[in-house]
Amino acid sequence: MSTSEPSDVPEQTGAPRRRISLLALSPFLVVLALGGVFGYQLLFGGQANEVPSALIGQQVPQVSLEPIAGHETPGFTPADFSGQVTLLNVFASWCAPCREEHPMLMRMAQDDRFQIIGINQKDQPADARRFLSTLGNPYDRIGADRSGRASIDWGVYGVPETFIVGADGVIIHKHIGVFDQRVVTETFMPIIERALADAAAG
Repeated sequence: MSTSEPSDVPEQTGAPRRRISLLALSPFLVVLALGGVFGYQLLFGGQANEVPSALIGQQVPQVSLEPIAGHETPGFTPADFSGQVTLLNVFASWCAPCREEHPMLMRMAQDDRFQIIGINQKDQPADARRFLSTLGNPYDRIGADRSGRASIDWGVYGVPETFIVGADGVIIHKHIGVFDQRVVTETFMPIIERALADAAAG
């Protein structure tokens, strides 16, 4: 009996220690993995871009924004969403993904059947003006959201985000994160075409 007791002790105490160590690390590893997946999808597309919004099917928020100080593009009011299909894009000069998607906005701006409105979030006027001067201005109207309050009213999680609004002022689509030409072709334009058809029929 005395010879077996020393050999039994390490086997009973060693295994639980290994299990406790793995269990302690598991939540951290799961959170890390999920964060990485969500972050990748947020920046580069995928289902994370299609998070539903409580504002879908609702009228645009009753928010008016002044123009960017020193820039010629006018600001906007809720009335500016009536009578036209609108693509609303939330952007900032400090937002790298905004620069990535900007060429698509410039191409979409060539289609005069709908308007593009921008919300410039938490930006310095000089930086915003430089951004638009360097990359081009696809926006028919731009509201300066210096405090970020208007973005909160729109249910914005971050920049960039893009909404499609029908000619009746009802929000019909929301895209979170950067978009590319595939999203424009496969998602944005079919929705815009349907909204234009609905406006013509109504």
